[in-house]
Amino acid sequence: MQLKLEKTGSRAIVYDANRISQPDASLFEPDFWYRSGSVVGKAVGRGNALMLDTPFGPAVLRRYLRGGGAAKFSRDRYLFLGYSRSRPITEATITARLFALGLPVPEVLGGICQRHGLSYSGALLTQRIANVTPLADVLVSGDSGDGMWQRIGHCIRRFHDAGVCHADLNVRNILVDNRNTIWLIDFDRARFLAPNSRKLTNNLQRLLRSLRKQKQLPDAQLDNFWRHLMLGYNSNQRPV
Repeated sequence: MQLKLEKTGSRAIVYDANRISQPDASLFEPDFWYRSGSVVGKAVGRGNALMLDTPFGPAVLRRYLRGGGAAKFSRDRYLFLGYSRSRPITEATITARLFALGLPVPEVLGGICQRHGLSYSGALLTQRIANVTPLADVLVSGDSGDGMWQRIGHCIRRFHDAGVCHADLNVRNILVDNRNTIWLIDFDRARFLAPNSRKLTNNLQRLLRSLRKQKQLPDAQLDNFWRHLMLGYNSNQRPV
């Protein structure tokens, strides 16, 4: 991956020069992909990220959209404090750094920050990981065993050892592929902290709250899953 930043007028695009030779704003517009017949699905979540088949491989396009009360005032605008501090440029940079560290994250294809006076809008384009299922859907299917939870715990520990604090660690941002590899996605507002920071431990509690919201999990089963997750988290050996 070779990230480059190109600024043109009121727009900044970061892109992988190894995959995209001519970055253009249209790559981040849903209508462009719909017109070309490249949209193959939607991901559940805020804004329904688009699953794409592109000339540079399977991809996911996610626009930055507000939720909650803030969405009543502006659905897709954020306060502009500089291109380098915008959410798409920051997330692209952090995710590329994690990829370079060998952590299980999708490759960054590109990100755009479009300035509108005092505000900006943006989108992120990433590789679509093959044959993955969100943890939330794995729980619905009932196809989760103790080994999977230990792998999840071990995966999270790898990120924490690198000092990465995932801002929204929940059951939709943890993916399991058909080879039982665990992936983390969505590093919007993620930060690098000291590896022993208490905020990293709080990261685990955020995931536990997300799991407790899954009504299909009886308390005893959840406690067992969490115990195995922590076994993986605290183990120095990679689970099989």
